[in-house]
Amino acid sequence: MAIEVQKLGVVGAGQMAGIALVAAQKAQLPVRVIDNSSTALDKGLKFADKLLEKDVSKGRISKEDAATAKERLLPSVNMEDLSDVDFVIEAVPEIPDLKMSIFSQLAQTCPSHTILATNTSSISITKIAAATTKDPKDLSAASRVISTHFMNPVPVQKGVEIITGLQTSEDTIESATKLVKRMGKIPSRSADSPGFLANRILMPYINEAIICLETGVGGKEDIDNIMKNGTNVPMGPLQLADFIGLDTCMSIMRVLHNETGDSKYRPSVLLGKMVDAGWLGKKAGKGFYDY
Repeated sequence: MAIEVQKLGVVGAGQMAGIALVAAQKAQLPVRVIDNSSTALDKGLKFADKLLEKDVSKGRISKEDAATAKERLLPSVNMEDLSDVDFVIEAVPEIPDLKMSIFSQLAQTCPSHTILATNTSSISITKIAAATTKDPKDLSAASRVISTHFMNPVPVQKGVEIITGLQTSEDTIESATKLVKRMGKIPSRSADSPGFLANRILMPYINEAIICLETGVGGKEDIDNIMKNGTNVPMGPLQLADFIGLDTCMSIMRVLHNETGDSKYRPSVLLGKMVDAGWLGKKAGKGFYDY
């Protein structure tokens, strides 16, 4: 049976901070936003304020609704403040050890009924679930681990991947699906396979576009323009990579390459060089384009 979510927790106030805002605004849930950086929390809240102000200016919501949504966002630097939530979504960078450490903490901190969700875009859900216990036979926390992979920007994109690990229970799947729909999103189920559905398809497409640039097949504008004007996508692959973050693209390609052993997933050399240079895309002010 699906649990009734009355309080939500979100771990990570960075690029995916929109998850907290959508939960507060659409699902009308109080959301405890956790980050070990008070600077990141301030930045995340300012981002939420900006989106709410935009919605007010366009007449989508009233000033009162915006103020109410903002009041539902409760920032904190302490993981212990998740001790009373019914559902928590981890949304930190794609660093396996970091995610494993967080889920180990969540299993100890959150109530025994809490659904422990990750927003990972590529890391095995089965591995993350295993981090909740030292005894593989103990499924008390592992059975409550699932992925709710929101797409960026969260307030705009409707799709959410629901990915299950070997340990994930049917009640957990039902609870996650119910919450995602309550947030106004459309869930799609995926197996726990490298890259899942979205990034198994999307990242090789972006990587191949970078290889085309790297090898001189076309310039960046030509690559993006032919995909926009020829396939009717809203932005080309290089601009999309900038918006996702080139470090995120690199992390996902490495997971695909390492876990499948298939050379078709080898990350572009140029992608690696740009990450080394700190040219990570829009968030850094420079990627394939300047911002």
